[in-house]
Amino acid sequence: MRCRKLRMTVTNSFNRTSKERDAVVSAGPMLAADGTPLKKSLARALRVQKMRALLLIAPLLVFVLISFIAPIVDMLFRSVENQIVSDILPETVMALETWDGSGDQPPAEMAFEALYLDLFFATEKKLHTRLGSRLNYEITGAASLFRKTGRRIGRFGTDVLTSQIVAQSPELANVAAWQELMGDTETRSALPLTARTWDRWTEYLIQEGDDVATTPLEDIHFAALYFDLRDGVFATNARLPALDITNYETVRFRDEFASADDGWLDVEFWRTVQTYSPRYTPGYFLNAVDLKKDYDGIQPRPESQQIYVTLFGRTLSMSLVITLACLLLGYPVSWLLANLPARTANLLLILVLLPFWTSLLVRTSAWKVMLQQQGVVNDTLVWLGFVDDASRLIMMNNQTGTIIAMTHILLPFMILPLYSVMKTIPPSYVRAAKSLGATNWTAFWRVYFPQSVPGIGAGSILVFILAIGYYITPEIVGGTSGIFISNRIAYHISSSLNWGLAAALGTILLVAVLVLYWVYDRVVGIDNVKLGG
Repeated sequence: MRCRKLRMTVTNSFNRTSKERDAVVSAGPMLAADGTPLKKSLARALRVQKMRALLLIAPLLVFVLISFIAPIVDMLFRSVENQIVSDILPETVMALETWDGSGDQPPAEMAFEALYLDLFFATEKKLHTRLGSRLNYEITGAASLFRKTGRRIGRFGTDVLTSQIVAQSPELANVAAWQELMGDTETRSALPLTARTWDRWTEYLIQEGDDVATTPLEDIHFAALYFDLRDGVFATNARLPALDITNYETVRFRDEFASADDGWLDVEFWRTVQTYSPRYTPGYFLNAVDLKKDYDGIQPRPESQQIYVTLFGRTLSMSLVITLACLLLGYPVSWLLANLPARTANLLLILVLLPFWTSLLVRTSAWKVMLQQQGVVNDTLVWLGFVDDASRLIMMNNQTGTIIAMTHILLPFMILPLYSVMKTIPPSYVRAAKSLGATNWTAFWRVYFPQSVPGIGAGSILVFILAIGYYITPEIVGGTSGIFISNRIAYHISSSLNWGLAAALGTILLVAVLVLYWVYDRVVGIDNVKLGG
């Protein structure tokens, strides 16, 4: 009886709750205090919180984008960018599209005519030396070729074409006539080369702040007009039918360039221009691994020029040696710091941090003084009798000097992560192991060392990444056999100005670091790396 009454009470309560719920649903969604639906109000509040959080980190995000992401993106772009050839030599690039460079002869006369137009503008804009420097990375002598010819391009015999055209149509000697001529759409379409040359000329004058209407005409306008008329294009403009170029005295531009420098007749130069005419090229990356791209495809560079693969291998191997040396020297020091009394440990920690208060250049220069054959180290070894005076050790301008100096400089970056991790290891663990019968070595290897592995990982990654990017120390104490790939990157940025190759070398170095980081994560696990705590 009581059970039946209890079931009836529960059933009535459930039915009443269901009815109340149905009444709420039928009455509409729940509303916030301002009358908006509660779900919509909560979503808006979450958006406001996210926006506030974004505004808080916005300055840091902008700083990271500007100082870190943007330079990396620019480096990646520069490593494949090759727009200088097509931008400075547009007509020449078009003329070489149909040239078959498999023979032993330079291209036809049309390519030299296009080169004349392009080189004229390049010389006026002072860009011919930049173009020569770019092509000089691929073929020796290109820089001097452009520089020498740029001084003579204005003395080419193109004035004979100008005089003959003006003699037949005197009004073409006026700039106003050319402005009217190039303002006619039909004439521009009928004289494409002349129109492109005129546009390049007016654009250059506007950039220089000159007035097109008052600037004297140049021979290139008449040369371009002659090329169009010779190739069989005729405009409907009333001034042009009077031009009959059948019996004109012509100019052989191949001979003009050859008289300036016979290097223009070298088929290898023209092959190089054709090969590197695309706006993007893998050439910098090929150079970075001692290869080159020529007309026959990808080829290894001459043995005397193969240095970058060796430098990459040397950089990685020596960085590993430096990391290992820092670990062997830093581990016992870190152990002492973590286990000595606080007062003594603090004094020792000050000595570890002391090198940070001295300039990197000063520390490196000090090692140069100490390691030379007449330096402090050799004098001490001779005084102790370990080395004969006639057989002093050579520890400068080689890999030995680089390893010693960089180990000293990077040692604190290994000690500090190790110390921060070791400080968190309770000493009671080792005492407990000994109390259970373990020897000192067993207690260390089985109990203490595994707990210090995260500090080893953090210090090793930090030291290794810093080591592969150093260039001041190897430059001062490394000589020719102790420099890193970063030294060549710095050289190409500051001295040779081959930024494309420097960017390619930097990109390869970045990829190598990321690959090693990935391997380390798979083998050790990046989650096991910590700086203490």
